[in-house]
Amino acid sequence: MPKLDENRPFIPVRIAVLTVSDTRTVKEDKSGTLLASMLKEAGHELAEHAIEKDDIHALRARVGGWIADKSIDVVITTGGTGFTGRDVTPEALRPLFEKEIDGFSSLFHQLSYEKVGTSTIQSRACGGVAGGTYIFCVPGSPGACKDAWNGILKWQLDNRHRPCNFVEIMPRLEEHVKGRGK
Repeated sequence: MPKLDENRPFIPVRIAVLTVSDTRTVKEDKSGTLLASMLKEAGHELAEHAIEKDDIHALRARVGGWIADKSIDVVITTGGTGFTGRDVTPEALRPLFEKEIDGFSSLFHQLSYEKVGTSTIQSRACGGVAGGTYIFCVPGSPGACKDAWNGILKWQLDNRHRPCNFVEIMPRLEEHVKGRGK
């Protein structure tokens, strides 16, 4: 069960949300809008919210730009994690990862299994770190976004979460680049 140390002050992080879809418009974007709403409700800042077509190069360019933007701490994508020919989010973004967060996928599937049973196998949800930025790719349904946020990200992106969380190690994510002129 998640435990928060209420004696620590909350530190908001800046999160960019990207909906991956060939068919949705901003008006029809239920999943991205839901993620934006949940992260703001938790006290975080919405750095940017955009929609990008299911295109490897466009996705990589958009997220690559957000990784380069040092004011963005986290990127959450929704959509494009299935098996159809147009689902290319993992192929687009995994090459950007310096490290994969294997546990994100495992835990997401565990939580999802409790809600949708074996249908969770149709998702290729994944997470990683690149350039000091966390990246999480979740399925495009509002239910999957709720599972990822409420079951994992809400807690790991809260610096008060015990025994550990993603926020407290953010300053150390780029230790490997120190001394290389950065």
